[in-house]
Amino acid sequence: MPEVTSQSHPIDETHLELVQGVINRLAGNSFVLKGWSVTLVAAVLALNVKEAHVLMVAIGLLPALTFWGLDGYFLAQERLFRDLYNALIDPDVPREARPARFSMRTEALTFGHWARATLWGTLLTFHGPVVAVILAVLLYMGIAGAALTP
Repeated sequence: MPEVTSQSHPIDETHLELVQGVINRLAGNSFVLKGWSVTLVAAVLALNVKEAHVLMVAIGLLPALTFWGLDGYFLAQERLFRDLYNALIDPDVPREARPARFSMRTEALTFGHWARATLWGTLLTFHGPVVAVILAVLLYMGIAGAALTP
């Protein structure tokens, strides 16, 4: 943890701990979402091994895309709280420009924040392949189905 006090700007350590706790919970939620995403997609694909139903495989896209979007939301919120944390510890920020004591207000989350977080490299490299596997199975099922149909 960085030095949290300075001669000219005393910093409330309790406030920093509250903000850090929110950041940790958001990161934990993101981790859980990734696990649920893989579990549900694997379950949907495993249920379709014996009798391939294109519709059931396509339904696997719903949780994959939903969890990807939620993961982006949590990452965007985490970034806003990191910005709040940094504003609290930055010695160059004048006292009157700092967030109020125990304020948990961040700037408003916009569509741009969410979209950038959702398409960020780490989320794209995790959720992208999950969606790609579903799309590849759908494509294979479509090609195999076309080959089997006279």
